[in-house]
Amino acid sequence: MNEYFEELKSLLSKEREDDLAQYQALMSGSSIADKRANGYTWYPVAIRNNEPTKADYLKVELERTTHQDQNHQFKTGVTVRFYSNHDAAQYFIDGSVKAVLGNKLVIHIPADELPDWASEGKLGVDILFDEQGYKEMFYAIKTADSLVGKNELVDVLIGNKSPQFVENEEITNSSALNISQNIALNKVLSSQHVSIVHGPPGTGKTTTLVQIVKALTAKGEKILATAPSNTAIDLLCEKLHLAGVKVLRVGNPNKINDALLAVTQDEQVAKHPYFKDIKKFKLQAREYTQMAHKYKRNFGPSERAQKKLLFEEAKKLMLEAEKLEQYIIDQLNETAQVIAGTPIGLNNALKNNNFTFDTLIIDEAAQALEPSCWISILKAKKVIFAGDHQQLPPTIKNKNLQKQLGCTLMEKLVHLYPQSVTMLNVQYRMNEEIMKFSSQYFYNNLLEAHESVATKLLFGNDLPIEFIDTAGCGFEEKVEGTSISNPEEALLVFKHLSQYLISVPHHKNLQIGVISPYRQQLAHLNENLASLVSKNLTINTVDAFQGQEKEIIYVSLVRSNENGEIGFLHDLRRINVAMTRAKHKLVLIGDSATLCKYPFYEQLVAFIDSKNGYKTAWEFA
Repeated sequence: MNEYFEELKSLLSKEREDDLAQYQALMSGSSIADKRANGYTWYPVAIRNNEPTKADYLKVELERTTHQDQNHQFKTGVTVRFYSNHDAAQYFIDGSVKAVLGNKLVIHIPADELPDWASEGKLGVDILFDEQGYKEMFYAIKTADSLVGKNELVDVLIGNKSPQFVENEEITNSSALNISQNIALNKVLSSQHVSIVHGPPGTGKTTTLVQIVKALTAKGEKILATAPSNTAIDLLCEKLHLAGVKVLRVGNPNKINDALLAVTQDEQVAKHPYFKDIKKFKLQAREYTQMAHKYKRNFGPSERAQKKLLFEEAKKLMLEAEKLEQYIIDQLNETAQVIAGTPIGLNNALKNNNFTFDTLIIDEAAQALEPSCWISILKAKKVIFAGDHQQLPPTIKNKNLQKQLGCTLMEKLVHLYPQSVTMLNVQYRMNEEIMKFSSQYFYNNLLEAHESVATKLLFGNDLPIEFIDTAGCGFEEKVEGTSISNPEEALLVFKHLSQYLISVPHHKNLQIGVISPYRQQLAHLNENLASLVSKNLTINTVDAFQGQEKEIIYVSLVRSNENGEIGFLHDLRRINVAMTRAKHKLVLIGDSATLCKYPFYEQLVAFIDSKNGYKTAWEFA
């Protein structure tokens, strides 16, 4: 095996082992309430519908009847356990998720009909360990390894061959783009293998990608687009659709609005003229199934034979329906300019055909685990990476692998092939004073604020950036379970924000975000800010704020201790994300005595002090 892929396989194996161990510890030692809170369980659920599908599977629609506002990790393709708690025993059957529709879950289970226990006791569904995702990644690594020396794109991406560019006969300039965005567009158009669009916060990465796709499809190219999260690929699909690009979104979109609904595979299948025939076949199959269900326990051989015959007829009809549906899907795949989804979602959707795409776009590539990228790379002739390796990294379960597996393919290529990189350098989000420190520390001082936002304030002589220092106030951090909090600091956030809003005209319409790296701190922030909570106030972790922007951002840094331990705050990319969500006002609250033992925070506080934004917590006692 090639050395590059051998190492990647080894890293992924270690990650899988750690991921499995963490899953087993969570599921074996936790209550249903804990598993539900971690997003691994829907309990209780009710059966809303069931019907046969092809082969020996039953399609079951479940709906969670309580805790409907809790976040969860159910998604298309994951393996699940459907179960009943009855008479102190647990009965179960394993299946897979076919769709997640709000608070409804569609699963397939290997059965002709619902088990008897499905009508007894309380029903629930658990996520099983994601073995399928790892299988797909290992298979992609094995396949890519077999192409070393035979496939130019593979050779370029592992550093065995330099990427090639062709001179454009004429420069393409889109009036919708600025200078750096147009440079990125032309870099992509000239690339034969790989190009990288580095998009720092607020620099219009998605806008640039839309124009790139329009230019490529105008040349007749067929595009595959992917991203590590449903949210990221949904945003790109929505923008492409609004720009007139013919998009097919496969898999399961998390958010369904009118613009996005129009591009989903389900919606486009439903609008096809043949869909009425699919409905007719399924309706007849359901009627046969209902007739079969009338035969209950304790019936004779003739009734048993009749029941079997009815089930067989239902399956035949469902098979006809699915053949017709696959015909429609194949048509949609052929006519779409862009097919989009997460790597696993795309793999599932395209496994029945042999499409080779002209170009693959990996959006938010700096958050994508490298093995997952290879799943999609093998389907394309060239690839565009888009993202920002100075923002959130991929989630790694094995903390010892952060530097190796946490270094994404995009980040490797940024350093390996600087000639393939274009950094977008004009940002349209932040006041320039909010932008400057991130620009200096993370982006070689190359970012510029567009004139529309550079000096924009919420009112007259407002300070766009502040640091409220809690040093010497006795605001000690507290360990709560596996997380850390600082209740006094949470109260200070409320005091400062309350006083500040009094001075802001029309503050009721302002979009406000309160961020903390520590989940336990969110509980204290929610409690203290309860009187201010409205649809305009969002309180969440750094990760949840990725891709968002608010007019006002508060960051509660939490850590305050004599040992100078800062934990999560060592990950400066997360702090960069937190600071760059603010449009007009950024307030950081923390203990300088703890934080400033580290050069980054010492420089940050000094920078804010130079802008007259340094204050002490005593001023708000």
